[in-house]
Parts: sequence; structure tokens; C-alpha cells
Amino acid sequence: MKSAESMIAKVEEYLRYRRALGYALRIEGGQLLNFGRYADQCGHCGPLTCELALRWARLPAKADRLYWARRVEVVMGLAQYLKIFDSRTEIPPRHAFGPAHRRITPYIYSSSQLRALVKVASRQPSKDRLRTHATLFGLLACTGLRISEALRLQIDDVDLQQAILSVRESKNRRLRLVPLHPSALPALREYNARRTGRFPGASFFFVNHSGHRLAYTTIRTAFRKLTRQLGLIRHGKHPRLHDLRHTFACRVLLKWHRRRPGQEDRIDWLSRYLGHERVSDTYWYFSATPQLFAATARHFINPAQRVSK
Repeated sequence: MKSAESMIAKVEEYLRYRRALGYALRIEGGQLLNFGRYADQCGHCGPLTCELALRWARLPAKADRLYWARRVEVVMGLAQYLKIFDSRTEIPPRHAFGPAHRRITPYIYSSSQLRALVKVASRQPSKDRLRTHATLFGLLACTGLRISEALRLQIDDVDLQQAILSVRESKNRRLRLVPLHPSALPALREYNARRTGRFPGASFFFVNHSGHRLAYTTIRTAFRKLTRQLGLIRHGKHPRLHDLRHTFACRVLLKWHRRRPGQEDRIDWLSRYLGHERVSDTYWYFSATPQLFAATARHFINPAQRVSK
């Protein structure tokens, strides 16, 4: 690698190297390309420097420091690679803006809120009348799929006869089979029939009004609009689409506590269903809701001391 190369060329070489090793780098890759373009547009020449990395990381200026810290972390990988070829390369300090990772308190939806979300989404006017958003939100709520996994589902991945989803592009890049509860099938079949009639040549299961793959930015905007309409904003912050996955995990655990005594220790089942490689990743999704607190507390009460009501 030549030190006189443009930063975008260095970034592209780094991404080719990492992807050849099996890393997808979808989000990180986009961020690094943005960094490369920024460096070149600023007229930066020579090796990567801490000043350049931190200046880019602070964009936009009003963003949260956690966001800045994650951008620094992305550039660090590039810097460590470039230093192999150019000893003048500076590696930005990991904690220049504090920790890059912290658990954001998820919004755990109640059953009534989930029903309201799907109901309001189904009433939103659309050009194609497919009710795509309502069907997608319902699927996320009842399966705990990642939004990226749901949006990448192709028609052949959704087997409504066997009630199984084939998730081919999961986070760990392995095929995962996700069984569907019978209650999820009617809505999916209805949507599938409408989409097939409207766009018979579509490849993806969830499509936009033109029959193409539904974009994440489109669904995120619609979701924020609906949660605002339902008054679900908490402390000035909107619930996230990813909170539907948190909610699913908590609801499954609570169901085990209430209906299947002794089975709540089978977290490995849920871990595989959610597509986690480590069971510790599944524990990340549990939140201390009042219902789970009450169910857990009963395990520490001596049966002889329980007061019957």
C-alpha cells in the first residue's frame, strides 16, 4: 500500500481484506467509506491521524457522545490495519468520547400497545393498500426477528404451509429456521395474497408501493410516526423497532414463568430461536418489568409462607 493513496482507496482496500475473511461490514463499511470521502474532500494527505479521525467522529456536532464513540471505534480498525503498512499512522484513543457501548433501556410494549400499533398501522393510507407496515410490525412482535432479517426475507424464505421462516442472512451469517405460531399465519397469508396479486414478479416478501424491497429508512420513519401518534414517546425519545425484539424475549420468559413452571431455565431454546451464538446475548434482552419481578419473586418465597388470596 502506498502512503500517497487517497483515503477512500485505503478504505476500499481494507474493506476488501476484511470481507475476504468473512465479515459483512454492512454498517461499518458505509461509515468507513463516508470517512474516506470526508478525508479526501478536506484535502487530507498522508497517513491517518488522530486529529482527522476525531474531527470526523464528532459529526454531526449535536449528536450523542455515544454516537461519536462508536464512530471512533469504527476508524480504529482501519487505523490498526493501515499502521501495518505505514508506521506514521495514528490510532485514535478508544475512549476519547467515553464508552462506545452501553445498554439503552428498551421500551417493553404491553399487549394492548402491540395490538394498537398493528391496528393503527393497518389504517394508514397507502398507494398499494397492501398493509405492509402492519404485517411487518406484527411479524416482528410475534417472532422477535431483527428488522434487517425481516426486510431481507424473500418469497421462497416464507413457507406458509409448513409455518417456517428461513432466515438466510442472520447476524452470524448462518441459516436459521424460525417456526411460526399458528396465530401469525392468517395475516401473513392475507398479505402474501395481496402482494402476489399486485406484484406477481416481486422477489422480496415485504415490498414498497413499487414492488421493490422495502427500505429500512422507510419503515423506521413510519414506525416513529405511529409511536408518536400512539403517545409512546418516553422522556422525549421514541421507542425503537429493535424494542419489539426485547419485548418478545421478555414475553416468552414471562409466559414460561406463568404457564410452564420449571421451564424458564431453558433459555438456550430461546437463544437459538433468536439466532444468538451465546446464551449471554439472550440475557441482554431481558428487562426487569413489574410482571417478571413478581414472577421471579415467587421462586424465592417459601411455599409455606405464601398467603393465599
